[in-house]
Amino acid sequence: MTAVRPDESVVDDHRAERDLLARVLDTLLREDFQQIRSTGTRTGDRLRFRLGPHDAELSVRPGRFLSPIEVREPVLVVDGQPYRGLAEVLGRLRAGVDPADLPGFDDFTVECAQTLNTVRSQQEHRADTLGLLAGATRRGPAGSLYYDTLAAYLDHPVYPTGRCRFDLSQPELRRYAPEFHPLFALRWLSLPAESVDRQGVLPDWWPTDGDRAVFPVHPLTADRALAGALREAGLTDARELTDVPARPVMPTLSMRTVAVLDDPTTHVKLPLPTSTLGRRNRRGIKPGTLPDGAITQRLLTEVLAREARFPGRVLLADEQTYGQGGHDQLAYLVRRHPDTLADTEIVALAALLAPAPDGRLVLHDLADRYFAGEPFALLDACLELLFDWQATLLTYGIALESHQQNISLLLDRAGGRTRTRLLFRDNDGPRLHQARLTDTLGPAALSAAGLAELDDTRMLVDSLDPLLDMFITITVHLCAAAPMFALARRQTGEAAARAELHTGLQLIRARLEEASRRCSAADARLLRARLLDADTLPVKAMVTAGTLLTKQRSGAVDINKFYLRSGPNYLRTDGR
Repeated sequence: MTAVRPDESVVDDHRAERDLLARVLDTLLREDFQQIRSTGTRTGDRLRFRLGPHDAELSVRPGRFLSPIEVREPVLVVDGQPYRGLAEVLGRLRAGVDPADLPGFDDFTVECAQTLNTVRSQQEHRADTLGLLAGATRRGPAGSLYYDTLAAYLDHPVYPTGRCRFDLSQPELRRYAPEFHPLFALRWLSLPAESVDRQGVLPDWWPTDGDRAVFPVHPLTADRALAGALREAGLTDARELTDVPARPVMPTLSMRTVAVLDDPTTHVKLPLPTSTLGRRNRRGIKPGTLPDGAITQRLLTEVLAREARFPGRVLLADEQTYGQGGHDQLAYLVRRHPDTLADTEIVALAALLAPAPDGRLVLHDLADRYFAGEPFALLDACLELLFDWQATLLTYGIALESHQQNISLLLDRAGGRTRTRLLFRDNDGPRLHQARLTDTLGPAALSAAGLAELDDTRMLVDSLDPLLDMFITITVHLCAAAPMFALARRQTGEAAARAELHTGLQLIRARLEEASRRCSAADARLLRARLLDADTLPVKAMVTAGTLLTKQRSGAVDINKFYLRSGPNYLRTDGR
């Protein structure tokens, strides 16, 4: 096992900028920004292309994870002049942008600058945050916040500027973002009961105001967007409750979801006046989103009841209690976690590659304590269950957008042996094959789940292709392959990196083959053709759809599900 020096996660400012620039250039190559990859000329390790009236080139090498090529050095050469700074490289790239797309590119430039500022702030305050974590519990729902805080220091596996929260200042981030482990109190809003949609049973501690509906509001929303939201929703008789006892909360990894410290099984998801993973990827909660997530959870519960090997191993957070006030800044979700996890470590998959306070990766620390020091044994146990569950859902006609932030690995000991389980939450945004659901679950179960009441009809599809795209890009790319490539990059020496990657990818392939054998023969053939033996794999073009291009320019129906068909298949065994 390769240990990490305690100071390895703290890098100097030059390296931070260089690393961000490399991720940005890799992403632009992967998404074929301005067609520089597809129309450029590659000679050896040089990719030459045009930027408007200028000749440009990048030093490149073959890519394996999601892109045919990646940058060797984050240096852009334009008309023979090298550019190494983030701002100057983006400034030179701007010369090749169509005037119609300049607003999006300028937004991306702002996004990059805000990301770099956030990285610098995180580095500056990391020691203080680690001090807050000293002695913190790692077990039970409260312990999940320890791992969420560590995970917040990692970059997104694919999106280059994932640490950016548009339009929020650094002081605001320090008060409310998970990487700073802050405590704060929610604000509370009283609304006429007839003007809102409320479902489920609220916690006992929830404030009341006669027969009116009481909504929690994040302080950022209260200060920045609440007045406008109330005006747009026509809620002129809303009033803020100022005599509610303060109840401390802490942000989870998603930031807009907070954990209630004195009710640790309860999280509250709230809209925020910001965007992440793209300017157009707003962190509000659109009306209809929460009911759709509740419907999806009911479908998953029905599948669990029919599949004997998953109950007790796959757990679902309860997301049936919510309120929505007719505006994307007026909503809440009360998420309840199972109350049987007090002695369990609840670790978001996104946290596995995070450096712990002692310098080791979380993965290595957990492997030492639960898997006799074998990190691949831990990953194997996780992937075996993850692929089995997700492939089974495909056979029912369901693909979940359950990425590395909203799946938690549950580790504890039962009968003296390590027990591995998975906890799923945040079920909005799946793809559902209605005909297959009807065949597998039956009309009565679909009616009981409320499928006919879905608000976002984009979730319903008549082909398995959208389900496979989601399975590959989320479950396989983000949850499985990205950690394997990240582990390999940490190795010293090319041979060691190749060996580490080979072990990881072989594990993924073996577990996918095992999961496919539990499917029907037709589904197994489809998974093999579209995933294991395909020439290329689908890749989400997140920057293109989320910031660089408008929907009219990109053609994206959903900015989070806009795919390219150019990813090299890292799972092939024939060397291609």
